[in-house]
Amino acid sequence: MFILLSLAACASNQQSQVNDGSVELGLAQTDDSSETITPVSQEPAQNQMGGIGQGMGRSGGMMARHHATVPETYVSVVNPGSDEESLARGAEIYAAHCAVCHGDGGMGDGVAAKGFDPAPAAVAHTSQMLGDDYLFWRISDGGAAEPFSSAMPAWKNVLAEDARWDVINYVRALGAGTVMPGRGMGGMRYDPDGELQMRTMMLATAVSQNLITQAEADTFNKVHSAMDQLTPDGQMRGNMNIRENKMLNQLLASGEISQAEMEEFNRIHDLLVSAELMQ
Repeated sequence: MFILLSLAACASNQQSQVNDGSVELGLAQTDDSSETITPVSQEPAQNQMGGIGQGMGRSGGMMARHHATVPETYVSVVNPGSDEESLARGAEIYAAHCAVCHGDGGMGDGVAAKGFDPAPAAVAHTSQMLGDDYLFWRISDGGAAEPFSSAMPAWKNVLAEDARWDVINYVRALGAGTVMPGRGMGGMRYDPDGELQMRTMMLATAVSQNLITQAEADTFNKVHSAMDQLTPDGQMRGNMNIRENKMLNQLLASGEISQAEMEEFNRIHDLLVSAELMQ
């Protein structure tokens, strides 16, 4: 399932703080009492706190980061594939190196999350809409360069290539609800139903502000819902713009949406971003 929205409303609920240096990013280990994470049923994971997750949309630069161009070095990388063994390895690596910032459920709300600006990404959410090459690049090179400017280390200096793919497979499984989060660092689970509720609220706000009509909101919701249900066509590649355009063209080719609906979706999308209702 692909979900493209990060709502600006989430940003108002969180206040970014400057890193005080009290937590060393990337080398934290869960304690021995943390639960081993294993693959479970295909039912979506539910957010036990009833919201979409506090890790989304907390920084105004998120759109620029997710639309960054993948460097030539990484455009040809190929994910070797996900299986139970890969997910188990990815769970172990994630618990040891990632959960302290990104949270057990991958929603950017680990114990160290409040110490960084920009805040850690809600990787369970964003991994569903970014290509393998993009994710492998970001994990490998870290966040030092613009437009990222984050505290995320360059994991290519720590993790072998296969280990990085295991982590990517695992965080994608977190977002798909096919694995259950551990209980080492705290944080919420990703909740697709909560995402739909927030999208509904966002569109209602846009209508109330006379940015769009109800008919336009219905068109946007129709196209977005179709994208949410879309099965990937081949390997996932590219940044969010590339992924979004590919999905829209898939829906157009299959007859699920019309050219007019695709164009209207893009126009409304840009309006919502400009109005800072969506980031």
